[in-house]
Amino acid sequence: MTESPSDSALSPPRWKLADFSKILGVPCPCGTARRAFAGVPEFPGTLHITEISADARTHYHKTLTETYVFLECDQDARMELDGQLIPVARHQAIVIPPGVRHRAVGTMKVLIVVNPEFDPADEWFD
Repeated sequence: MTESPSDSALSPPRWKLADFSKILGVPCPCGTARRAFAGVPEFPGTLHITEISADARTHYHKTLTETYVFLECDQDARMELDGQLIPVARHQAIVIPPGVRHRAVGTMKVLIVVNPEFDPADEWFD
């Protein structure tokens, strides 16, 4: 007698795993972003690991809210938010609502939670 496979062996898992080491980086106004979870109905946004370069461009979003979690950064790292420079440090986080002009100043690595799902057409420059 042979055993039949269980239902769970036949159906895809309900959970999703992102391996950022295997996601190709794409250029963005801040540097290089690795983006995950686009199109996942259970997650209404996207998750990015972004390497911030020294020449990050000021930009804003009309519909997206971004939450930056600073994973690594220089001691003099700052965020420019609507023209105001805010010092930031490792393990801090900041929520950037739609319409806030922003850029990172200094070299850093950030985890960015984007809600709703990231749309490259919602990157605006003055």
